[in-house]
Amino acid sequence: MNQLTTSSLASLLLFSSVTAAEQVKVAFMPDIHFHDVYGQFEDGSYQGIKNSKSGEYATIRSMYAQLTSTRLFNENYFTLIAALDDVVKRGVKYVSLPGDFSDDGQSVNARGLQKILDSYSREHGIQFFAAPGNHDPVRPFGRASGKPDFLGQEGKTQRIFSRGAEECQGYQGDSAVIDAGHELPTICSEEIRELGYKGLMDELGDFGFYPQPDYVYWETPYSSYSEKNYSFETASKQASYTQRQYEICHQGTGGEYKQQGYSACTSVPDTSYLVEPVDGLWLLAIDANVYIPQADADLSQPQAAANFAGSGDAGYNKMLTHKKHVIEWMKEIVKRAEQQNKTLVAFSHFPMTEFYNGAAESIEDIFGPGNFQMARSPKEDVSRALAQTGIKLHVGGHMHFNDTGVKRYEDGSFLFNIQAPSMAAYVPAYKLLTFKEAKQVEVETVILDEVPRFDELFEHYQQEWKHLKASGSDKLWNKEILSAHNYYEFTNWHITELTRMRFLPEEWPCDLKQMLFSLDGRQMLILSQLQSPISQEQVTALTKGFQAIEICQEQSRSFAPEQIPDPAFNKAWRQASEKAAALAAESNLNLQEFADWNGFDLAVDFYRLRNADELAFKDVQRGRIPQYSLLAETLAQHLNSEPINADSPFGTVFKQRFGGLFGILTKFSNGNPSDHFTLDLNKGTIKDLK
Repeated sequence: MNQLTTSSLASLLLFSSVTAAEQVKVAFMPDIHFHDVYGQFEDGSYQGIKNSKSGEYATIRSMYAQLTSTRLFNENYFTLIAALDDVVKRGVKYVSLPGDFSDDGQSVNARGLQKILDSYSREHGIQFFAAPGNHDPVRPFGRASGKPDFLGQEGKTQRIFSRGAEECQGYQGDSAVIDAGHELPTICSEEIRELGYKGLMDELGDFGFYPQPDYVYWETPYSSYSEKNYSFETASKQASYTQRQYEICHQGTGGEYKQQGYSACTSVPDTSYLVEPVDGLWLLAIDANVYIPQADADLSQPQAAANFAGSGDAGYNKMLTHKKHVIEWMKEIVKRAEQQNKTLVAFSHFPMTEFYNGAAESIEDIFGPGNFQMARSPKEDVSRALAQTGIKLHVGGHMHFNDTGVKRYEDGSFLFNIQAPSMAAYVPAYKLLTFKEAKQVEVETVILDEVPRFDELFEHYQQEWKHLKASGSDKLWNKEILSAHNYYEFTNWHITELTRMRFLPEEWPCDLKQMLFSLDGRQMLILSQLQSPISQEQVTALTKGFQAIEICQEQSRSFAPEQIPDPAFNKAWRQASEKAAALAAESNLNLQEFADWNGFDLAVDFYRLRNADELAFKDVQRGRIPQYSLLAETLAQHLNSEPINADSPFGTVFKQRFGGLFGILTKFSNGNPSDHFTLDLNKGTIKDLK
């Protein structure tokens, strides 16, 4: 419906000169999860705890809460400022925020984020373009909320909720303090209420959600104008919250797509938009949140948050079924971009391709369906459908992973999906894209290792640790994290403690975890060569308690196979040791050096590589990668589908359990370039620049 006009040709020529001379740069910063650590509760309900370094009162979450979450809640306040200072130094004028830019869309945090972004816009001329994530509007409409794990006075836990959540009920006025029998009285405040779309758009509307006078062009899936008759005034009239609604049903998209039998249909907001911030560059901000109405939704109260499921596991798997009109709009955008020779990059919170380097099936086999956030991975037919929209380049977040997905199909379509890491997790970084001539895009990963003031809140964590220690709490964390010399080291500690305190207890099967806690690398390579009929059950009896099946032991327990009082097994172990030593030597490795790491080290490296891809190599102890590779190659020869039980030979149990594990580790380590590389959007090729 849009034609190439004289003005758009002029824009094209201008963009050609701009890219040749300046090379337009856009920084992508998903998953900031901004929490205003010095935000003030305007109702005066809570002051926070006094910080000696800043002189201000801090409203922060506990360290225990941080170390059992996939994101940091507090330090990302300082990290966002450091990241924005970095883009200022680089001369970057455009910053994209692909979702989860807030902690949970609360008033106090949205207001604090708005102040920071406004200051960088005003002082440095930076334009921000946000797309919502599942932690921004947690539901499409506002709802009562809060957290039970803020850090209060004397290192104690402080509970803060809004009206209607937990114990904050039945009081008069805007706020209250309620003694509910916890360490500290509960604070009740509307400052912690989740805003929903309307409140967030009101607070952060200047950052892409509404048209701005200096945009070259801006539209939504609900606009009726085109580039030919565009004006800021027309766009503003059609950008209102009430005009950006669509019908969604429990079974699929409503409106013109509604099918017979669809139920629980209601209207919800959608903030997708297309913006042209500089002549020739189109940024397509896709609102990929899909809040499916519950089958029993109360349609007499259509804006009740309880009527909807969260969007965290929906993503593009549900976009294709429940937001078909946005998918069709994307196709139209691509056609117009090609007609007018615009450089188009899409961004949203959710990934468009799988992010495990082809290891998804193995992960499900070992860890079970549903673990490792597998529900968040787009299905293959979904990625194919997205590639067939014509979108060639997409930047996403959500997973806090560093990864590059590449999909190519027989019809000639292809899709690059860049997973940008979170600055609130390991490895803390953002993606910097430089758009050049002839649809060439340079992608650089900017690691945020040095963050000023990153340790400003450590004095409060010290108090928390002392309180937990004195009370004998099972929530005690490793105090060594407070010895971190920089922010990068701090996030490395975070992934280590997260592995110990959450991932291993929640994600690993008991039998695999038991072996993990009991073996070192040397024993693993020997077991890969073991030929002995001794069963798992016999090993358990002979070692007086070692158990690798069914028993779930939460602490390290060494396994000493050479001490097993069985001559036949001793002989088999010696033979396996000799084979393992020879195998290592063939790869220029030393068997004894495999003993320098244990199963827990392996698990931490597993998550480092999963999260950071090639960026994690420098944090994996020198020499381990070739050792892991040798184990993976060796164990791959023994993988089969035979069921494992207590009567299975002990060596077979190990080979089956760990063969798949090392295979996954290998795939994590051998993906597409994900640090510094170029993309050719004409040819669909990728080139590593490292």
